[in-house]
Amino acid sequence: MLAGFLADQRATLALKCAGLEDELARRSVEPSTLSLLGLVRHMADVERHWFREVLAGEEDAGPLFSSPDSPDGDFDGASADPAAVTEAWEAWRAAVAYSDRFTAEAPHLDVSAQDGWRGEVSLRWVLIHMIEEYARHNGHADLLRERIDGTRGV
Repeated sequence: MLAGFLADQRATLALKCAGLEDELARRSVEPSTLSLLGLVRHMADVERHWFREVLAGEEDAGPLFSSPDSPDGDFDGASADPAAVTEAWEAWRAAVAYSDRFTAEAPHLDVSAQDGWRGEVSLRWVLIHMIEEYARHNGHADLLRERIDGTRGV
């Protein structure tokens, strides 16, 4: 059930971005750097953090689009360059595939690991957190998409 709700939230983000290319990098309202492409980049990093870095313990699987020197790099670095758009979608799809595989192969939802900020977290907690994270950002995506082309309720 949790994996299904998470899949629905992921599909919503993809749907909000459907049919857009250059417009994906369009900013919300200055001075904000929030954009649909920034959301895709951010969620790729969030997926990598929770499933690869925390749960799987892959220390070298840090964020692709942000860093300690540029904590908002996922948003600040989003540009309309076609290569940047392709890179973001490929990173997000790869992160989602890894997360889905990890979840499917886990023996149970109580698999747990230590997060430096949250302490001990279980796969169950991570799945619920990811649903919340996508839901919150899909609200942003609703507003961004409407601002770009007037599309509502996609």
